[in-house]
Amino acid sequence: MVKGIPTNAIPSKVCRSCGRTITWRKAWARAWDDVRYCSDACRRRRISPIDDKLVEAIVHLLGAQAPGTSICPSAAARSVGGDDWRDLLEPARAAARRLVADGVVQITQAGRVADPSTARGPIRIRLASRVIEPELVRSRPRRDIDG
Repeated sequence: MVKGIPTNAIPSKVCRSCGRTITWRKAWARAWDDVRYCSDACRRRRISPIDDKLVEAIVHLLGAQAPGTSICPSAAARSVGGDDWRDLLEPARAAARRLVADGVVQITQAGRVADPSTARGPIRIRLASRVIEPELVRSRPRRDIDG
């Protein structure tokens, strides 16, 4: 608990690059509205065209699956990266975390929904309970625009 603020009332937001949860800190008190990234590394990395392709690949692969089934992030990395897919595994997980923040997918571990910010080890990605058309995901605004 932050001094004087109950745990459930601490502000948080999602990092635009990696999709992990950013929790309010006293050091950010004056600039909290301007905080967009969880770290300097995420600020430098931002979102690349490859990240957009990974998002589209995840949505496409899930759309081709039977309802209620899931995919591994490596499937999206393989479809975008070809033989060099291993370098895209963490960006594929980050793309899945951003889709969780948008309410499009859920990340699961051992068949149960997991917190995307704290999930370690093997994960699976499945569509959230509401169905999202791939066109809706492509038309959303890019998240790395600093306005």
